[in-house]
Amino acid sequence: MFLIMSFTSRATVFMAASLFTGLGWAADFNFRGSEFIGLNGFSSFTKSKTKVPGEVVLTSPGYVTEAPWDELIVSWNAETPYGTYLRVEARALGAGKTTPWFVMGLWSSDTERFPRESVPGQTNEFGKVSTDTLSLSRAYQQFQIRLTLGGEFQTRPDLKYVGLSFADSKAQPPLLYPNKAAWGIVLPVPEKSQMAYPNGKTLCSPTTVSMMLSFWSDKLGRRDLNKDVPEIAENIFDRNWNGTGNWVFSMAYAGSFKKMRAYVTRFSDVSELEDWIAKGVPVGLSVCYDRLRGKKTGPNGHLVTLVGFTDKGDPIVNDPGTSQDVQKVFPRRNLVSAWAYSRNTVYLVYREDTDVPRDRFAHWHSWTSRQQYSTN
Repeated sequence: MFLIMSFTSRATVFMAASLFTGLGWAADFNFRGSEFIGLNGFSSFTKSKTKVPGEVVLTSPGYVTEAPWDELIVSWNAETPYGTYLRVEARALGAGKTTPWFVMGLWSSDTERFPRESVPGQTNEFGKVSTDTLSLSRAYQQFQIRLTLGGEFQTRPDLKYVGLSFADSKAQPPLLYPNKAAWGIVLPVPEKSQMAYPNGKTLCSPTTVSMMLSFWSDKLGRRDLNKDVPEIAENIFDRNWNGTGNWVFSMAYAGSFKKMRAYVTRFSDVSELEDWIAKGVPVGLSVCYDRLRGKKTGPNGHLVTLVGFTDKGDPIVNDPGTSQDVQKVFPRRNLVSAWAYSRNTVYLVYREDTDVPRDRFAHWHSWTSRQQYSTN
């Protein structure tokens, strides 16, 4: 059944926005072009019913981000028993410029009764949704989300978490100093090739997720996390995308397991990847495969798993797009170029109580990304 939990986030309702101008330090905080907000409780949302029996709508208050943004990716983690479904929507708000609600995804484990799909055709004067990413025609700093939960026999999803990744598409932050604590570390992430399966050329995302979940299966002794690629592909297939490349669907699946958290976010530099490797956590990367391999063709979207760094700081990745020698070393400059293709998009998958790295720029679920604005 649906569970309402206490609300914690670094967002705040509009009424309290004026309080932040007096904090001083907030204006000096450097988000480096992206900002993350994680919600693991929803008691501040307005709850309403619809004409559909058993359906409940949760509408957030209006929240204010610290940094302006024109792109938004919404991730969710929920346990969705058969016969239940979830609809995720978002909109931006501004003086006289409030957008319509955009559907960020329709999610269900029971696709015979309810759709699991992105919603095409969402283009208007305010912006558009490209599968999993909302791109707006101008920058905003205010937003709402709306969550519709329903199902048969009064059963609804158990919503655990919502992650919101905001980005300024025009930001070009300077490079950071590397975190050399990660150099020389190679995490024991199982190597898997997408080419071992039928239609393997289209399975880079489920293979990446399979590698990441298998890592945690071994580390935690949890056999339920050891999922093979075809099973994951079946459970994240987006029929309107006609494939398994929907970023947030991959994370919705990975985060559906008990005590696991998974979401899409955006970093600003390879040094942040090093922060996670130094903490012992692999990271999924959305890259241009041609750029990663030093080719001038493309673009060619691809998912790989970052598992470590050489002693000289070059990235070590498990590349599912090859039949042999899945683990490879690429020049650092290649990774920088290839990863920029997705605006430095990452998959983060870990147990909820994991000691995550110090979050210098509020780019993931952390004390930093919660403490600036809290309604507790």
